[in-house]
Amino acid sequence: MAKLLREAEVAAFWRDGFHFPVRVMNAADALGYRRQLEAYEATTGQPIQSNMRHKVHLLFRWAQDLARHPAILDAIEDVLGPNIFCWTTNFFIKEANTSSFVSWHQDATYWGLDPDDVVTAWVALSDCPVESGAMKLVPGSHRWPQLQHVDTFHKDNLLSRGQEIAVEVDDATGVMVPLKAGEVSLHHVKLVHGSGPNTTGDRRIGLAIRYIPPHVRQLKVRDSATLVRGVDTHGYYDCEPAPKADLDAAALAAHKDAVERQVKALYSGTDKAAFRA
Repeated sequence: MAKLLREAEVAAFWRDGFHFPVRVMNAADALGYRRQLEAYEATTGQPIQSNMRHKVHLLFRWAQDLARHPAILDAIEDVLGPNIFCWTTNFFIKEANTSSFVSWHQDATYWGLDPDDVVTAWVALSDCPVESGAMKLVPGSHRWPQLQHVDTFHKDNLLSRGQEIAVEVDDATGVMVPLKAGEVSLHHVKLVHGSGPNTTGDRRIGLAIRYIPPHVRQLKVRDSATLVRGVDTHGYYDCEPAPKADLDAAALAAHKDAVERQVKALYSGTDKAAFRA
């Protein structure tokens, strides 16, 4: 029996490659997480930058709490089963009235994970209407083969390599994914998706949490991950420690180690040495 999703919703996820919206917290709780992010940003005088946007659950206790949120994990368990790793977390933030975008792509392209039993929970920490640059998903595209991508490293592209699909994608087939603060969308690692600029007067803030079961291997490097539910049945990943305090020395060291491993995987085949801001 499913814990949060109905059986028909689980079936629809595997048929379409996505499911939304899933209400995992109320708007006030989502605002609380947003305020903790923005309190950190206030100390630096700018939006969260570069590598700090990745593997954030290793830096901040509140981000670790989000990665372990019981309602999110219930939805993931309904799709992937009871043993769950958080492989990574990534902030996707579009500032108000800016040109940042995400090109059509498949997440699986450079990740090195096999098999493709990988699900992203995209957590809205702000309201994300269509006009804010909400995600657009192509139903059923997770059943397509891995498509050829080209790297653009475009300055406004939020993806690590500015990667985009090298073949034509019919924009009319896409489904928009507007979310309210505290809602989540789920999508499969091979699903074709992208998003446009934010034309509203508020930030669009989403945390993408990437979940895998223990049988999924990393083929490029010896990787690390955080066990968030159940048990590790395969031993493919080095276990990441939860931060005991935000940005303490141990948290910064664990984050540096984990990001360096992912950089090696994500940038295999390119001379780019680090995530871009």
